[in-house]
Amino acid sequence: MIRSIWFATAFAFAATSNAHAETTWRMATKQPVDSPEGQIFELFADLTEEYTNGELVVQVFPNEQLGKEDAVLEQLQANIIQIYAEGFGYMKKWEPALAWLSAPFAFDDYDHWQRFMTSDTVDAWFDSAAEQSGVRPLGDPTRILRGPFRVMVSNVPVESAEAIEGVKIRMHENKVAIETWDHLGAEVITLPWTEVYQGIQKGIVEAVNSPIALVESMRFNEVAPYITRHDEYWQSVGFMVNEAALNDLSKETRAGLMRAYDEAGTESQELMSSVADKSIADMEADGATYTVLDTAPLVEKMQTYYDEMAASGALPDGFLEAIEAARASDS
Repeated sequence: MIRSIWFATAFAFAATSNAHAETTWRMATKQPVDSPEGQIFELFADLTEEYTNGELVVQVFPNEQLGKEDAVLEQLQANIIQIYAEGFGYMKKWEPALAWLSAPFAFDDYDHWQRFMTSDTVDAWFDSAAEQSGVRPLGDPTRILRGPFRVMVSNVPVESAEAIEGVKIRMHENKVAIETWDHLGAEVITLPWTEVYQGIQKGIVEAVNSPIALVESMRFNEVAPYITRHDEYWQSVGFMVNEAALNDLSKETRAGLMRAYDEAGTESQELMSSVADKSIADMEADGATYTVLDTAPLVEKMQTYYDEMAASGALPDGFLEAIEAARASDS
């Protein structure tokens, strides 16, 4: 009887010890669970638990359940939330230079942007943000793909850079975005995202820029059957992590976490590409015309804009030099 009590007590103590040994992280996201990005977040959580042997459990809170951007960033700083999966542009509140990570038509292609994002210049920006906030990227900031690329959806053909001249394009209230498309010769009209469909239908605008993944779900192709891939800018989903929480992990647990992040990144590349391919095929079957634009003239034309911005002091120090260095490394 005494032995039975001893074993029961020992088992209860062991279970309690194991419960305390487990670390639980809260991960905030905007996307629904069944979206492509939501699937990647769930995969990351599952792989983290697997590769850390249950030492680290990531609870995913989708659909802004833990609050809007400002509230989540405050909780991230306070280590109430340990990961926020969203665009790195939100970190500009701690380091303004990070607002330029997805500069329009500044990069020749995805590889050029990826080299820029992993450059010493951008690393220094992230370090600056971490000093201010205690928040930094979990790993390679380009690992989790978003998009996976951007297109213009229009009711008139846009098959060359010259064809952009005079096109009435919807734009959101963003100074750089408005100036970019004005510089490229389009007629910019600001309009809420939810009014784009009717705006095209009524002739208020002729075109809108969008991630390819959203075109079909927004039904833009019904009123604008010309879809032109222009790679306006590249995007990733930033896994912004509380640095103190990361440093508190054991070496082995951290290695498992990073393995999960890397594999989730590989899956995101494959999933986003397959989703885009299927969406394009479905829209073409419904009568859409898909074109891949030669973006070199747009990159060249935007160079004068960036030169003017640099001369006015509006660009971060080293920004243009880092872009050029990333370009040169490919030669």
